[in-house]
Amino acid sequence: MTKIYENTPISPELSKRLWEMPKAEIHVHLEGATDAATVWELAQRNKVTLPAATLEEWLSMYAFRDFDHFLDIYLLATQCMQTADDFAFMFERFLAEQARHNVRYCEVFLSASFMLDNFPQEEVITVFAEGIKHAKEKYDIGMRFIPDIARHIPESRYRVLDFILKGREAGVFIGLGLGGPEVGFPPGLFMDVYEEARRQGLHVVAHAGEVVGPESVWGALTELKSERIGHGVRAVDDPKLLEYLAETQIPLEVCPHSNYRLKVTPFNEPHQIRKLVDAGVYCTVNSDDPPMFSTDLTSEYLLLAKQGFSWDELWQLNGNTLEASFLSDEEKATYRTEWDAFDMNEAEK
Repeated sequence: MTKIYENTPISPELSKRLWEMPKAEIHVHLEGATDAATVWELAQRNKVTLPAATLEEWLSMYAFRDFDHFLDIYLLATQCMQTADDFAFMFERFLAEQARHNVRYCEVFLSASFMLDNFPQEEVITVFAEGIKHAKEKYDIGMRFIPDIARHIPESRYRVLDFILKGREAGVFIGLGLGGPEVGFPPGLFMDVYEEARRQGLHVVAHAGEVVGPESVWGALTELKSERIGHGVRAVDDPKLLEYLAETQIPLEVCPHSNYRLKVTPFNEPHQIRKLVDAGVYCTVNSDDPPMFSTDLTSEYLLLAKQGFSWDELWQLNGNTLEASFLSDEEKATYRTEWDAFDMNEAEK
């Protein structure tokens, strides 16, 4: 695999800090965060035939190749999830990995358009509610979900919204998202459902400015009135958009390794987050689909450190992620106390 741009050696002390610091994450997909071995186990349990004869062959297929291959593997993974209990199994693996990176709170995307015909909604919502409770009781991790509309299945948009509204009543779902291929499916196709979601009091976010350029981000901002932008790094191609984002402080959910793997960022160049931060844009750091992109949340911070970001800058990005979450002011204040205690302890060393 091609080596990603690095130009700054980092000390063991900085690496240790980045591993140990309490973290928030607001852009990670449950299905995409499920590793190859877990998907294989689900396939065996549900008698789903994968295009691999052995786990070793499947592990090799799981390694990222290109965007189309990524989508194929992602869809195969979702097809292996066939019962509500499968999600409980996935939660356990996901939460153990989040705990390993000291993630204290996460907002997790769900590929809802693929779920609606496969699971009884009430049963799935119950499992998600139990997952949130389990996350807090076993790992002391706060967790909420944002179901996504798949862009290439726009006819599913109102069914996804109905699903979200049911889950909100159970304290599980907090907003509406939009993911999938940007090409051919501009934000304007989803203006109606986003307007209704806002009317219903839901948070709204959208992937934009990843594969398609600044016009995709503008559409998510002006047509969907998205409160955060998933990725959004192509904003660097439009000075007016950079100025607008800096002025409004609308957060970008930046996922560096994902951008490199999907060739949104050339391997031999520093990530666009450097230009975004220098322009005053509000950036957060996230892992997107970590096993599919051979990454994890700590590795995202380590990569930025290797591209010259200082500890203070990385700590600010981590704080940005917490503040950009959809937690209440009171909940943020509780986590902020933990963040401050860690920062003070580090300052005394």
